[in-house]
This record gives sequence, C-alpha cells and structure tokens, in this order.
Amino acid sequence: MGKKIINKLCIIGVGLIGGSLARALKKAGVVGEVVGAGRDVAHLEKAKSLGVIDSFETNISLAVKGCDMVVVAVPLGAMQAVFEKIAPVITKDMVITDVGSAKGSVIKAAQAAFKSIPETLVPGHPIAGTEKSGVEASFPELYENRRIIITPLETSSPDAISKVKSMWQACGAEVVETTIEHHDEALAATSHLPHMLAFSLVDTLAKMDAKNEIFDFAAGGFRDFTRIASSDPDMWRDICLANGDALVGMIEKFSDDLQLLSKAIESNDSKYLEETFSRAKKARDEFCDT
Repeated sequence: MGKKIINKLCIIGVGLIGGSLARALKKAGVVGEVVGAGRDVAHLEKAKSLGVIDSFETNISLAVKGCDMVVVAVPLGAMQAVFEKIAPVITKDMVITDVGSAKGSVIKAAQAAFKSIPETLVPGHPIAGTEKSGVEASFPELYENRRIIITPLETSSPDAISKVKSMWQACGAEVVETTIEHHDEALAATSHLPHMLAFSLVDTLAKMDAKNEIFDFAAGGFRDFTRIASSDPDMWRDICLANGDALVGMIEKFSDDLQLLSKAIESNDSKYLEETFSRAKKARDEFCDT
C-alpha cells in the first residue's frame, strides 16, 4: 500500500472518469475518504454499493468541505455552476482540478465563478476513456500507461501542481504539462475531430433509405472507426461548443483535404491517392503503437 497523498477526496461527477480515478487511488492505497457528489441519488448509491466512493452528498458545497482534493468530472457546460458552489467554501488547503476536454472553457468558467482564480486550481485532462459511460463502466486500470495533461496557470501554486501530478502518477499515468492553447489545439485535431467524423458518418448512413442493409454489410473496419460514435452525446455537444474555434478550424482543414481526395478519385489520379495513403500509413505507424 502506498503513502497517503490525499486525506479526503471529493469527486464531483462519479462516472467512468471520476469513478476510475477513485478506484485507482484506492487500489494504490494513497487516498483516505472518498466522497462522491452529484444530483442523482440513485447513481451515487450505486457508486457507493460498488465501493467506488465511501459516502456521498448532493449538496456540492457540503460535499467539498474538509477535502484536500476536489476533482470536477462534470460536462463542460456544467463546470461554472459547480465552481460557483465551491467558491463560498474553498480553503487554501483545497486543491481543485478537473478532467475537462477543453481547458479554455474551464478557465472561463473559473473566472466567472471565482472572480479571482484560486492558486490551488490546476486544470487537467486525462487522455483516457472508453465509449462507455457511467460508474458501472469504471475500472482502476483505466489510467495505467496513459497520458494526463495538466495546464497550470501562472497563479497555480507549486504545491497544488505537485499534488495533482502525484495523484495521477499514483494511478500509473504519465503526467505532461503544457499551455491551455496548445492543449485545445492538439485535442481538437486528435480527439474532437475524430469523434465528429465518427458521429457524422454513422448519422449520414443512418439517414439513408437502405440503412439496414448498409449496416448488415458493416465489417470490422467500420466498427473500429465508428466505435467512438457510441460516446455520450451530451458530453460531446458540450465539447464542441467549448472548443468551437479550434474544432471548426480542424473541420475546415479536413474538409479541404477530403475534397482533394474526392477530386483525385474522380480524375483517376492514382499517384495522388498512393502518395496520400502512403504518407498517412507512415505517420500512423510512426506515432501510434497499435
């Protein structure tokens, strides 16, 4: 069992991400009490029965009292409302982090709620997850050998940054530090755009008259590519709106390249097709393990 890093942890939003974090920290033996917070009592009771949390509270202001670590794992659209409930009871010993996929949006929410952003706020984003959601889908190994990005502000205290890093490292993750702007641009390209493509492709096919026959012929490639279209629609709606500028830029760039590919097919330009596919294969093989 590891040395305690966190005495009392509050996870606001005990789903796949928050639940897996709690499970991992408990497995590592580095956390004391784990409090779950949210609006759905039945969901929180389920999390407690699974041993993911030790207690729960629907009043966020009460839930975070006495906690030395608060992890906000709610949709981006709900972030400001949560911060507003934390603001009246925050203490200098309460480190706050989040798991949001668009950091610029989180900072805007924090500025609106806290007025002056606390030194103990350290924005974060685990690059991990599955297409499933809910506490039932959580498991302690989710973060092993995965990357966690943190985007500290100039006002973030070194102690708070160190505590957030140690928390994620205890889960078996690699912690990487970058700027908010770089994070949002990179995630628009590598995560948000692929989800948009998967959602859009499945929706396009679902609206076709012969959709049943089309899906009957779907093979492994289709299933692999569109797996992420089973992700939570509400969460991805919020991500689109929160990281809109960067995401629209990537969609436009991809659309331009897709048009060039379409023209190459139309004009039987085998050289362009082969060069594109070869360049893509080389990049995929170099930068991805599987």
